[in-house]
Amino acid sequence: MEKQTRKRLPHETKDYIVKMILEEGVKVREVSRKFEIGESTIQRWLKAVRDKNKQESTGSKFITTKEHEKMQIQYEKELRALKEENDILKKAMHIFAKNHE
Repeated sequence: MEKQTRKRLPHETKDYIVKMILEEGVKVREVSRKFEIGESTIQRWLKAVRDKNKQESTGSKFITTKEHEKMQIQYEKELRALKEENDILKKAMHIFAKNHE
């Protein structure tokens, strides 16, 4: 019995196939026959891409405590700067309003 060998496709080809299906609406069966790849393999690639996109869109990236602390410090710094800017604008608005009367 002859051992079956698997074709290793470059990532670019996999990406192209997935893009054809997702963006151009080409049927999995059609692509499977054209490239001589099993439908289940293509379905697995599609699932991986969909899962990745879903994870990226939900922002379920995990951050460390240290990263969280850095983000918190940055947000607080930006908030202080915005509050200061807002106070300056309020004072300027009152000055211009008095001069305009």
